[in-house]
Amino acid sequence: MTRSRAGDTNVCGVTAAIAVIDGKWKTILLWLLESAPRRPGELVRRLPGLTEKVLTQTLREMEADGLVHREVHDGRPLKTVYSLTDFGQELSQALAPLSDWGHRRLEKLARETPSGGTPSGEAQAGPLPVS
Repeated sequence: MTRSRAGDTNVCGVTAAIAVIDGKWKTILLWLLESAPRRPGELVRRLPGLTEKVLTQTLREMEADGLVHREVHDGRPLKTVYSLTDFGQELSQALAPLSDWGHRRLEKLARETPSGGTPSGEAQAGPLPVS
């Protein structure tokens, strides 16, 4: 799904929602920001593999979509803090049942998988992404 779908008004609601959270880091950033406002350095430290450049780009997209609020505090050095907007909190709450379903699916797969292999008849696709 491309970023351009985030503003497309001629799609179903699920597609519109997925367009906003599509990407490797957005759902985990929603999850981290749900519990507390965070500084960019803390987000990078908590998410190995996430570069500052990708973090900045992702947070800008989330800010443009109305999910994240960026606050810059004066002082030396400048302090930037990101938090969820009310709209972002609403999305996070809407995703909670989907997260629960995902955990149940993973538990089901673990029960069906003989000793760490792949479920019978399925090819191994590698590790699941975080988001």
